[in-house]
Amino acid sequence: MSLLEEDQPTDLEQIVGLSRRGFIGAGALCGAALFLGGSLLSRSALAAGVSAGNGQLLGFASIPSATSDTITLPPGYKSSVLISWGQPLHKNGPAFDPSGNGTAQAQEVQFGDNNDGMSLFAFPDDRNRALMAINNEYTNYRYLFPHGGLPQSAEDARKAQASEGVSVIEVQRKNGQWQFVQGSRYNRRIHGNTPIRLSGPAAGHALLKTSADPKGKKVLGTFQNCANGKTPWGTYLTCEENFTDCFGSSNAEHKFDAAQKRYGASVASRDINWHLHDPRFDLAKNPNELNRHGWVVEIDPFDPQSTPIKRTALGRFKHENAALAQTRDGRAVVYMGDDERGEFIYKFISRDRINHRHPKANRDLLDHGTLYVARFDAGDGNPDHPKGQGQWIELTHGKNGIDASSGFADQAQVLIQARLAASVVQATRMDRPEWIVVSPKDGQVYCTLTNNSKRGEDGMPVGGPNPREKNVYGQILRWRTGGDDHGSLNFSWDLFVVAGNPGVHAGKPKGGSSNITPQNMFNSPDGLGFDKAGRLWILTDGDYSNSGDFAGMGNNQMLCADPDSGEIRRFMVGPVGCEVTGIAFAPDHKTLFVGIQHPGENGGSTFPEHLPNGKPRSSVMAITREDGGIIGA
Repeated sequence: MSLLEEDQPTDLEQIVGLSRRGFIGAGALCGAALFLGGSLLSRSALAAGVSAGNGQLLGFASIPSATSDTITLPPGYKSSVLISWGQPLHKNGPAFDPSGNGTAQAQEVQFGDNNDGMSLFAFPDDRNRALMAINNEYTNYRYLFPHGGLPQSAEDARKAQASEGVSVIEVQRKNGQWQFVQGSRYNRRIHGNTPIRLSGPAAGHALLKTSADPKGKKVLGTFQNCANGKTPWGTYLTCEENFTDCFGSSNAEHKFDAAQKRYGASVASRDINWHLHDPRFDLAKNPNELNRHGWVVEIDPFDPQSTPIKRTALGRFKHENAALAQTRDGRAVVYMGDDERGEFIYKFISRDRINHRHPKANRDLLDHGTLYVARFDAGDGNPDHPKGQGQWIELTHGKNGIDASSGFADQAQVLIQARLAASVVQATRMDRPEWIVVSPKDGQVYCTLTNNSKRGEDGMPVGGPNPREKNVYGQILRWRTGGDDHGSLNFSWDLFVVAGNPGVHAGKPKGGSSNITPQNMFNSPDGLGFDKAGRLWILTDGDYSNSGDFAGMGNNQMLCADPDSGEIRRFMVGPVGCEVTGIAFAPDHKTLFVGIQHPGENGGSTFPEHLPNGKPRSSVMAITREDGGIIGA
């Protein structure tokens, strides 16, 4: 392609008005305070700590795609394993058993399986010590059990439940390298049978009561934990995603109500089958147990004796992550996506202000506030500078048509059945909203819309932030709040990038936006993270067949983008069959922690140990520069 042709808008850019010049600019610094690493970032820090989009923000060369069973990085970078599935958290604990014969009791004190979102919490008085809270989303039966199949007993089901949830670990820096501290008093597993408290407006509601918990305020377990959030008062938010997959019914003729259907309940669970061996997950026996999951759970990593809390004010759906921000008048904001085709983007604004002087005073801050859902317009279609508008619609009983006439008896039911309430107000159905992050530089908000093979069907029209039918590649949405205040109920939006394959679909919508090239192409953006300099890190969970629509893309990967210029470079490629997910930085940003989930999910991998006939193990990796410098710079 000639330089002249490269400067012309592609077919997709003609449709949605996308161009490199069309991205929403950085503009003035955000008037509202932003969060980075759990602390307030001052306006002076914003001004001094970031680089402009002048080509100097990305300090490494983009690497080629790869299909090898290893970690591939730019020259000058190296990786090491921080911790892997099955590693004992305490000294003299049960060692990982690659045969699969390890017990449920052993797994309850070992690092969980399929690590996903994570956050790092530095000790305030020792920068060489930190805690990490790390999600364990699900487990691979082919590797968990010696028989390699579905659970065959109550012990099997309990072992699977023990593999999920959250692992809290201590890490220390020694000789410049961060290492897992086995035996730390902070090391802890929170799993599918851990006692957890329900709080907020829905706690105690009739829909949350069971025979085992007639008050509806105590629940066992958190599982299917996808991504995460970190509060400025030092707690961890873990998000329950595909929880309905864990439930089934022993009654083959079971009739599900509208809410159960909307959340995906079915007689046969999705290849998990706990309900056959644990009656808690049998909807014929315990229909309300389903309502006790699908929440955001708050955990205090510094208090290993504390009880985790499910914050019902944040709504119940298939939560991906929870991105924190702050309104101009000091209230907490939580942005959240519901990761399923045609579902919605939400935000919660707390009633009360954050008390930055006394962190413990904020421990119930997320119990009181207002939940909103996003509605996007179709955009103006301007090919030079695309602009769209949106608004947040309140999900409160008695407002916007949410009342008894639409099926809601009270606010608790609105929160328990948030998906149905969002449909009542005609929120925009999205292409699977996954991770959301807030820029430390200008306060703009980014959300991965990972894919949607049914876009254009089932009442999901093509247009606005969802511009392609049968979308197999995904895109990254960006919006700026009205008045640069996260408390505003209005925003403007654009598409930061539309993923695609210009090698296979040059000049067509499937080729992607103009900042996608054969050198950086990817599909299904999933995880997102900002570093303190304002670099945007993009992690993928897509098709790694390396053929057809995905030819040349190789294994799943991590890329890095300059939000101002729109430039994107490939930074890392993961091993065979993995998802690259979960990202955190050491306080000095000289170590990047990233998760490798389900390597070899369909076979073909022995990552990370590469032993003969070895079993692949999900792991957290530590990425450093050989010269000890800042990651990405």
